[in-house]
Amino acid sequence: MDRNPDLLEPMDMPDPQFPLKLGTCRFERVGTPAFYAHWHEHMEFLYIIEGSARITCNADSYDVGPGDLIVVNCADLHQGVCMSDRLTYYVVIFDPDLLHSHRLDSAETKFITPIVRSRIRFANRITGDAAIKDSLDELIREYEKKEFAYELSVKSCLYRLLTAMLRGHVAESMPEGELASRIRRLTRIEPVLAHIEANYAERLDVETLAGIAGMSRYHFSRVFKELTSRSVTDYVNFVRIGRCEQDLRYTSKTISEIALEHGFSDIYYFSRLFKSYRGVSPSSLRGQTALA
Repeated sequence: MDRNPDLLEPMDMPDPQFPLKLGTCRFERVGTPAFYAHWHEHMEFLYIIEGSARITCNADSYDVGPGDLIVVNCADLHQGVCMSDRLTYYVVIFDPDLLHSHRLDSAETKFITPIVRSRIRFANRITGDAAIKDSLDELIREYEKKEFAYELSVKSCLYRLLTAMLRGHVAESMPEGELASRIRRLTRIEPVLAHIEANYAERLDVETLAGIAGMSRYHFSRVFKELTSRSVTDYVNFVRIGRCEQDLRYTSKTISEIALEHGFSDIYYFSRLFKSYRGVSPSSLRGQTALA
């Protein structure tokens, strides 16, 4: 998977008059990045069909399996890793403006406008909700068949889906103006996140990264923590450990070689850190992989 250096993902729609698209993603190797960290101004649903994945939204990680839904709100920084030998999921992306009606009614003012402006934000992981599953399944069927008037049916499915989410899965209400502020802050730190992914194995100090963002060290550290819920050091280690895990699973390099290659000069520190992030030591993971 090629790395897009711009974390704001471009979002071209097949039909600009109906800004919703649906696709299927498949992966066949544990530890493979499903997608790197990015964000966008659209809403996105990741609907797991087969296998398992670890999806990180902002700084919260969710282990998901068949039937689980990941909701990516506008400006959520998100990334995913395949956690099984086979992973299949649907991706539904839509412009929230699709929900607007031309008449100003109570549905528009109480629900649609707050969703479009991201004042209402939803829980990132939803599981075990039959109403949501039924609405998603019908939306996918209608979109894939594209029978006459499928747009009406897809839009009605979307409204039913959002109704179920409003009734049971609202995470927070964002104050007016906070979304625009969040997008401005994401735009400032996105070159920093791209720099970390490209140079994670090197020594990365906060002063240098703050300079890339054009911020003071203090302001940068605060904004970075607000957006990712991780300190700079924690985020860099998170990226390094992910790359180490792939090499442990799929190469014959020694543990020492892997640690050094990915920025860890102290093998004992690396082993302790790896276990704190993954719950097993590097040698245990390698042993499990060899037995698989």
